Amino acid sequence: MIKIIQLYGGMLLTAMGQTLLLTLLSLFFAIIIGMIVALMNVGKNKILNLIGTVYVDAVRGVPLIVLAYFIYFGVPAGIKLMGVADFRLPALQAGTIALAMNCGAYMAEIIRAGIESVDKGQMEASRSLGLTYGKSMRLVVLPQAIRTMIPSIINQFIITLKDTSILSVIGFPELTNMGKTIMGNTFMNLQTWAIIAIMYMIVIITLSKIAKKMERRINRGRE
Repeated sequence: MIKIIQLYGGMLLTAMGQTLLLTLLSLFFAIIIGMIVALMNVGKNKILNLIGTVYVDAVRGVPLIVLAYFIYFGVPAGIKLMGVADFRLPALQAGTIALAMNCGAYMAEIIRAGIESVDKGQMEASRSLGLTYGKSMRLVVLPQAIRTMIPSIINQFIITLKDTSILSVIGFPELTNMGKTIMGNTFMNLQTWAIIAIMYMIVIITLSKIAKKMERRINRGRE
């Protein structure tokens, strides 16, 4: 194990950096997607409700690995059929899109639940003061909802971080993919995967502790 760390320590840290970069990018876009879809689902427009519901159900019903294959291989193939030659998505872009779409569906439910946890009287009171629906949502409801959403968002960050390992199938140089490379070079299966598991555990346990600490603070603030 020590030999692997000495020889490949720098590469492992770089791969962990790539994993965190992919996770952060995916979560950023997932929050945007989730916010849009959640607002569609909590509104009174039935067409927007339907679109939001279909998106959430469709994306959650497709395994992430299938979505990754579709975006990385299927989308470029479809574009080539349209006459655009030599089109290809880099692994980082394809991975970000796949994870953002997948995470966005779950984030939409988190945000929707956070919005619905705010007392409806808050919206009614702000509307009675002359604020539009959009301003009431942005200035009154969402600031209160975000407090309850933070622990769930951190938990989703953890899930997304673990899901990055699936993207080794499209060649993205994240931590699991690096583990495969090291294993192929050293044939030290047990030691290699033990190091990979420990690296994941350190980051995930740290994030879990942060989520629990923030949740306790939020609960104390409500008392």
